Amino acid sequence: MAKVKVYNMQAQEVGSMTLKKDLFEVEYNEPLIHEAVVAYQANQRQGTKSTLTRSEVRGKAAKPWRQKGTGHARHGSKKAPQWTGGGIAFAPKPRDFSKKMNKVARRHAFLSALSEKIRLGQVTILDKFEFNAPKTKEAEKFVTSFKFKGSVLVVNQENDDKIKRASRNLENLDISEARDLNVYEVVRARNLVLTQSAVKSIEEAYAE
Repeated sequence: MAKVKVYNMQAQEVGSMTLKKDLFEVEYNEPLIHEAVVAYQANQRQGTKSTLTRSEVRGKAAKPWRQKGTGHARHGSKKAPQWTGGGIAFAPKPRDFSKKMNKVARRHAFLSALSEKIRLGQVTILDKFEFNAPKTKEAEKFVTSFKFKGSVLVVNQENDDKIKRASRNLENLDISEARDLNVYEVVRARNLVLTQSAVKSIEEAYAE
């Protein structure tokens, strides 16, 4: 088991926390993480785009002029793709983009990504994450205290209205709850901030 420092919101060290080795020291598996990220992004696609083929366009399918003798190129119908208002060639239709990934692989990918983040020193542990008032300057003060560079994702066990309202106007600060944390969010964030309660929630959720 590894010990990590615990900070308060003013970036002051206030203690330490022991992380479970089987959850937070998992071997890095880039192909599996990539598979999980691709599956997550694919599952976010709605797949609802739809356009009309030449058979679905309204209008007559009659030949616009005779085949020969007019000087025009030959055409069979004004519903063909080359005509304005005609159908779309290889028209996109609603489809399911979702990808399946078995539970064990998904679990391992998440823990592998999280463990690598810790090894790279991109994870900060907070004693608690809360604001006295729902004001952006409170959230700015937190980010400034830690001198974060790049995007910051704060993971709490639960987020109240004050946290959401104080954080929503900062472009590089995202807020999530431990139950919603996934591989994509872990990989995407440059800096990952976990509260002690979030760590315990993750340990409970991923304990074998």
